[in-house]
Amino acid sequence: MYVYGEVAGQTVLDSWGGNRMLFHRALANEGYIIASVDNRGTPAPKGAAWRKIVYDTLGDLSSKEQAAAVRAMIEKYPFLDRTRAGIWGWSGGGSNTLNAMFRFPDVYKTGVAVAPMPDQKLYDTIYQERYMGLPADNAKGYRLGSPINFAEGLKGKLLIVHGSGDDNVHYQGTERLVNRLVELGKPFDLMVYPNRTHAIDEGKGTTLHLYNLIARYIREHL
Repeated sequence: MYVYGEVAGQTVLDSWGGNRMLFHRALANEGYIIASVDNRGTPAPKGAAWRKIVYDTLGDLSSKEQAAAVRAMIEKYPFLDRTRAGIWGWSGGGSNTLNAMFRFPDVYKTGVAVAPMPDQKLYDTIYQERYMGLPADNAKGYRLGSPINFAEGLKGKLLIVHGSGDDNVHYQGTERLVNRLVELGKPFDLMVYPNRTHAIDEGKGTTLHLYNLIARYIREHL
């Protein structure tokens, strides 16, 4: 599963997907089945109720509906292997990957979270407070949407990737998550790209190295 799941964009579009689409086609060429689902709250043309239902609860409903979609596809298509479902995403998709791995360990075996936001209290106000309100006024929503609060649920293989110079989803969130996973005694893998921004594309060879890393992790664990 390739996930984004946030209010800022869709993944299911009738358009050219660029290099990421080519990456998914390369994985499909090796025998993997690639799927993506837009949960409620994403900017799909499905009306105001679809968009506004996630207000105050970013991260909670999206992770539940993504897992429900996987279960539904497994039931519908007998050629899918229910024991080997993987998920990956970037930014908000990285956060949803963490929520998937922590909250639905029975569904996902392997996850790759690129530039995730483990704790919503650390994200910028223009985005987070627009949809979640103030942390003091919506403590429950911030807790439910933040993957770090569910880290004890991790059972599968998890790779976290982040640029230490991330100018959007700051690296401190991943450091907090690393400390929490260490505290819980949870095995995981971490790749840090020094001084790279949220795009993780600065420096010769960086993009190729990153996608080779994701592909290798998928091959080894799925």
